[in-house]
Amino acid sequence: MKKRIIGFDLARAYAIFGMFIVNFNMVFGSHDDSSLLGKFLVLFSGHSSTVFVILAGMGVALMTNRLPEYTPEDRKRLRYTILKRAAFLFIFGMLFCLWWPADILHLYGGYMSIGALLVFMDKKYYLIAAAIVMVIFHLLLLMIPFETGWDLVTLEYSDFWTISGFIRNTFYNGWNPIFPWFAYFAIGLYLGRLDWNLKQTQKKIFITGLILYLLVEGIRYGSSFMNLSTETREFIYADYIPPVLPFLLNTIGFGMMLITGFMVISQYISEKSWAIDLARTGQMTLTHYVSHLSIGLIVLALFQGKNYSEVMDGKNMLEPLYILLYSVVFFLLSMYFSKIWGKKFKQGPLEMLMRKITG
Repeated sequence: MKKRIIGFDLARAYAIFGMFIVNFNMVFGSHDDSSLLGKFLVLFSGHSSTVFVILAGMGVALMTNRLPEYTPEDRKRLRYTILKRAAFLFIFGMLFCLWWPADILHLYGGYMSIGALLVFMDKKYYLIAAAIVMVIFHLLLLMIPFETGWDLVTLEYSDFWTISGFIRNTFYNGWNPIFPWFAYFAIGLYLGRLDWNLKQTQKKIFITGLILYLLVEGIRYGSSFMNLSTETREFIYADYIPPVLPFLLNTIGFGMMLITGFMVISQYISEKSWAIDLARTGQMTLTHYVSHLSIGLIVLALFQGKNYSEVMDGKNMLEPLYILLYSVVFFLLSMYFSKIWGKKFKQGPLEMLMRKITG
């Protein structure tokens, strides 16, 4: 494996682990836990999903990274392949919504469909696209109340299965709506077009990410000494829902630092067997996404003497320590599965299914 790809997959493995913590905590944890460990688990909220989407954009860029060599026929074929995979993720994700209402796969299909239209443009247009979707989202905020369709107590979206509700949820106020979440995918497209073998690239991206992250954290810290309105304070401290500008810049900055860090680290550990096992885990993100939201939730529910329908009522309240330990154990088992499976197959089970269907 190339060192760059090792770093890319290590970052995805981290995001998988963070995703386990976020989703297990969302279902089984207390939403107002003020303990130190409870606050630690909340730190993963937002950052794991955003890193995933950035990495998804990078994956599409790396898949189409030999731009000077492509003929018009090559570009058409690659764009068609991306669109087929987008359609697979959309259909699979819509079916998975029946099990997990906060599904992101069908939205990945949306990100990839838009990305397929931009993929062969100059990389500067990716940054322009990211800025445009952020602006559109904030304009929509001025026109449509963000809580429209939501029951903020149960976190259920009342009219998701209606045409108007589905469009609103997908493009504006769902868990990971295209406006503004496509910005992360577009940032990923940009990052995937860079030469990560150059130390100058690594340094530039890390410093840019650090500046964005510290800028938002500095504003948040400084605002604690200011007499601000409730609305302004909520805007500055918004976390995941709604994903307003401070959240977007903060998570983009974090993602850039994290990915750069793994790219750098990979240069020193790429031959280690455990690093290769982690990389294999990162290569099976679709499989592990579905497994932790099916097998993972069912097993943890059984440990509590409940079934899945009882779990989704939101009255579980496991201690943060148990959620963290379960997440660690489930990740280690996922890593072991990836190691065993990877000895015979190049892709994970669901990744193989997607490639078989889409080519």
